[in-house]
Amino acid sequence: MTSSPLTLDRREGPYGEIVLRRRAEHFEIIANGTFLMDTSDGRSERLLIDAALAALPAGSRSGATVLVGGLGVGFSLAHAAADPHWGRIVVAEREEAIIDWHRQGPLATVSGAALADPRTVILHTDLMDYLRGTTDMYDALCLDIDNGPDWTVTEDNESLYSAEGLAACAARLKPGGVLAVWSARPSADFEGSLRNAGFSGVRTEEIPVARGVPDAVHLAVRP
Repeated sequence: MTSSPLTLDRREGPYGEIVLRRRAEHFEIIANGTFLMDTSDGRSERLLIDAALAALPAGSRSGATVLVGGLGVGFSLAHAAADPHWGRIVVAEREEAIIDWHRQGPLATVSGAALADPRTVILHTDLMDYLRGTTDMYDALCLDIDNGPDWTVTEDNESLYSAEGLAACAARLKPGGVLAVWSARPSADFEGSLRNAGFSGVRTEEIPVARGVPDAVHLAVRP
């Protein structure tokens, strides 16, 4: 029998309502009434980080810089910080509530060690705004925004997967850098968009789930 969730915090922000809930021993993030993620299974978030690192040229892996798009429940950040190969680890998160839940709230149990790591930088900013405004360059961009290119909770996030958004990603990658994008389902259309944007080595890794279509990580390389 599934336990009823307990609401721990509910906030109204510039992108709508965001809620943190606990169900048994796990935490859930709900945005505008739509389930985003929980702490029950972090395999795909860890794959997002590992696959990006593995796709880098062997000589670029030590001290590689990574931009993580979306803090979420913290699995991707925690996994990156646990790997000594990564150098600077920057996280762009637009929801102040999520940052608070990690810094002072229940999600500190996931990300506390990573937040204390001197390599980690948390930016309270919209990812697209940051990509357009920064001159920083990265070896890898690991994006876990919304539920993926085919299922966005807010319309604002659709621009990330557009030709303009993919061009902004490519502009922030060093030559040979890797773009890794998490998705709640594999997307052949998004693979085509990556190729049309000039990326090479486009492929998808899938993570089987208990029910329904697998989660996916789309990978592409800036030539």
